Amino acid sequence: MSKPMNITEKILADHSGLNEVTAGQLITAKVDITLANDITGPVAINEFNKIGVDKVFDKSRVVFVPDHFVPNRDIKSAQQVKQVREFARKHDLEHFFEVGRMGIEHALLPDNGIVTAGDIVIGADSHTCTYGALGAFSTGMGSTDIACAMASGDTWLKVPSAIKVEFNGKLNKYVTAKDLILYLIGDIGVDGALYKTLEITGSTIRELPMDGRFTICNMAIEAGAKNGIIEPDEITKEYLDKRSLRPYKFYKSDKDADYEKVIVYNTEEIEPVVAFPHLPGNTKPVSKAGEVKIDQAVIGSCTNGRLSDIKAAAEILKGRKVHKDVRLIVFPATQQIYLEALRAGYIETIIEAGGAVSTPTCGPCLGGHAGILAAGERAVSTTNRNFVGRMGHVDSEVYLASPYVAAASAIAGRIISPADL
Repeated sequence: MSKPMNITEKILADHSGLNEVTAGQLITAKVDITLANDITGPVAINEFNKIGVDKVFDKSRVVFVPDHFVPNRDIKSAQQVKQVREFARKHDLEHFFEVGRMGIEHALLPDNGIVTAGDIVIGADSHTCTYGALGAFSTGMGSTDIACAMASGDTWLKVPSAIKVEFNGKLNKYVTAKDLILYLIGDIGVDGALYKTLEITGSTIRELPMDGRFTICNMAIEAGAKNGIIEPDEITKEYLDKRSLRPYKFYKSDKDADYEKVIVYNTEEIEPVVAFPHLPGNTKPVSKAGEVKIDQAVIGSCTNGRLSDIKAAAEILKGRKVHKDVRLIVFPATQQIYLEALRAGYIETIIEAGGAVSTPTCGPCLGGHAGILAAGERAVSTTNRNFVGRMGHVDSEVYLASPYVAAASAIAGRIISPADL
């Protein structure tokens, strides 16, 4: 009989052909999906070509999503996407997404059923940890690791130890999953879960829709975690049954599984949170934000570009106007989300309020394009990082918040709680 294991250990054990695994153990595991984008993809392709194999391990499981500098911002980005496109065609890959059909990778893959519960997913993008919301082990790796997995279908890693985090209680008005994860990162720090599993649970999480679960797991890396993961349940099943392209498997942690520590929060004590420059862990309650004037508000990204996020923004913007000194830019995370938001009237509301709506792209999140900040400018953003120069000039500032807070701040011209409008 194997030892008690948590959900991450069970997934890793099964994919390694082992009865059990232990934190710190080095393993070789079978990979279900590899992922790269238009920045990391060309590097992975170059390394893949050096290996000397003539085909990928499985053309249905090697995925490329150009989403960072697309629509192409310049000649270099066009060349990068061209290289990825030609590789996808050469190897007859089933999942390559062009402009018009693409979306931000970490929203596109789950919504298209490409990743699913029980998978091991590795991506050449640090926010690959998003898919833990489905009950998958997913983590970011370097492009060379991805190249090797593209060829072999295998990867190696050290089994992470685990921290269990419980959120219990009802969400207060205007408090979202983004506030929960910012609160956690603010509490434990940006290295508080370094190379560990963050297993997120509790009564609050069990009531949380999939959109919120994706947001939480997406930002696990901002606490240094190897992966974030949420046990799948009926909410997960309902989501997957409409989408998953492959059979899935639900893993659950044993009751007596080993955790490095357990952290418990009372959700009812949490108000909307803002992460100040220049770390996601530099958090304050919005009520203590003070007088922070902003030049730009960004709503979107792989963290908060889903339909519920666009809806939250529209709810705040309805019947109001964006401040004359603020640029509001909204990026639905996929074409489908864009279409659903359009049909629901959210896009019309945003435009009538004075916001600009863009095709799906990661653009401004990484300081790529479509929303770059000049020296001295400040932005409130629903993205996941606010490092020095993250969204443009090194003398600009990024404040991380939920769509509710970002929309309210766009109206007020300063960081503010929606309750104070």
